[in-house]
Amino acid sequence: MDLYVILGVDSGASTREVKRAYTRLARRYHPDINPGDREAEAFYRRATEAYETLQDPERRKAYDTHGLRVPQTQGASIEFHGFDFSAPVPGASATFAELFSEVLHEARDEATLPVPKGSDLYADITLSFEEALMGAERRMTVTRLDTCGACSGTGVRRSAEMPCAHCQGAGISRWRRGHMVFTKSCAPCDGTGRQRRQPCGSCRAEGVVSLTEQITIKVPAGVADGARMRVPEKGHAGRRSGAAGDLYITATVTPHRLFLRDGDDLRLEVPISVSEAVLGATLDVPAVDGRVRLRIPPGTSSGQQLRVAGQGAPSPRTGERGDLIVTVTLTLPRVKDERSKELLREFGRLNSTDVRSGLFGE
Repeated sequence: MDLYVILGVDSGASTREVKRAYTRLARRYHPDINPGDREAEAFYRRATEAYETLQDPERRKAYDTHGLRVPQTQGASIEFHGFDFSAPVPGASATFAELFSEVLHEARDEATLPVPKGSDLYADITLSFEEALMGAERRMTVTRLDTCGACSGTGVRRSAEMPCAHCQGAGISRWRRGHMVFTKSCAPCDGTGRQRRQPCGSCRAEGVVSLTEQITIKVPAGVADGARMRVPEKGHAGRRSGAAGDLYITATVTPHRLFLRDGDDLRLEVPISVSEAVLGATLDVPAVDGRVRLRIPPGTSSGQQLRVAGQGAPSPRTGERGDLIVTVTLTLPRVKDERSKELLREFGRLNSTDVRSGLFGE
């Protein structure tokens, strides 16, 4: 970088002219005047370096003879190359800080831009009640973006060496902002000026191609209605070799004609007769795995709930099963013959307890 250009003086400027130019720039770009403005601070340091070199006769002579090597920074390096006043530029009244801010922010964004992850995909499946409880496997067709095999997701393929079309073999990119001229290393050829790669024709340099495939979905036992399952890396592949997204599948479980799911418990209604309610009984009732024995205690009331441990739905997280909760409902027979009616009257006389006593505040 030309120190005379930085200060805005020609190579024959006197020490006084150098000092005057530096003072003018310092008043404008000093960090105390521009708190938090990193671009102004960076230019102030360059201007100070230029002033300290050019105002010292020996250092100035050495610079005029051998030049000054400016250390390169890591990452995206942009050099201020000087000014070009050969052509008028509309709107060129922008401040130096504004112009440098635009350029350096652009370089910083290019250097720190993360490789994007592919987007997720979403699908739905319908399961029977039994499939949801026991688990199942389903085959489904998924159309997604996959990493291009021809270029391994890079979007470019190796080719015969040729001059870089972006920088015409110079190895640097040059552009203007107003009257200010900047250069940076050419990204497509990594500053070599030569290209050994060309855009991939299979994916049109996108790094991804459309793929339709059959995948097997393993539904874990105990999936509830509305639950969402995740299949890792079966979403769209990310561009520029970015990680693939995931496939999310929402389950819809059809209702069962007998059972109602309540968390990991299953609920079932079972009708019982008057004699079973009064005297007690042992019944075979439906369960997910077949049938189970249910003991009805003597004196069971209609609506009472009985629990059968371990006969509910399995938990998708732990695998432990909930319970089967049975609600008994008393079903009265239709009495038509006189003998049955007489027996019921006799039963009422022998068991004359007022079942509504105290119920209505009497």
